[in-house]
Amino acid sequence: MLKNEDILTECVKEYGAFSILGEKFGSYERGKKYKLKLFKAIPLIKFHVLKIVPEEKCDSIDLQRYAIAERDDSRLTLLKDNRFINKIKEFRIFTKLDIENNIKTHSFLDNYNSHFLSLLDSRLQKILRMSKSELSIDDEKRLSDPEHVLFKIIHEIISTWRNFFLKEIEDV
Repeated sequence: MLKNEDILTECVKEYGAFSILGEKFGSYERGKKYKLKLFKAIPLIKFHVLKIVPEEKCDSIDLQRYAIAERDDSRLTLLKDNRFINKIKEFRIFTKLDIENNIKTHSFLDNYNSHFLSLLDSRLQKILRMSKSELSIDDEKRLSDPEHVLFKIIHEIISTWRNFFLKEIEDV
């Protein structure tokens, strides 16, 4: 889902133009910013041609902030955008790259995964609680795209289950 989204990158190493399967890439000039689809940017980031700009980044520190905010609020917190959870999942690759390149230690990935799990669990608990009733407009705005799909599925299952037991028994 997120791999087809545009992300903003910055060139860290000059790189000439090239083409793959008829599609032209580059040339890239150091210090300039480029908006690319994530799946196209990843190889260039792996080869240290581009980097994610600070405004786009999502590392364990950012994730910790969201996990704590989610934990401390009884309602779902409003995320940066509807695909933020997808972004967290996809951006894990950049932490792994930093570890491979000895920029960060493995503990950064452990923290990333821990904060991500905490955020997911907190939000899942709230979604389960919300699924027992109809979704308010305010709560609907707070759901990310994948959470909205999950809510619909869980809500339907809970409604069906409850209605089964609350339905009057019909005489045959």
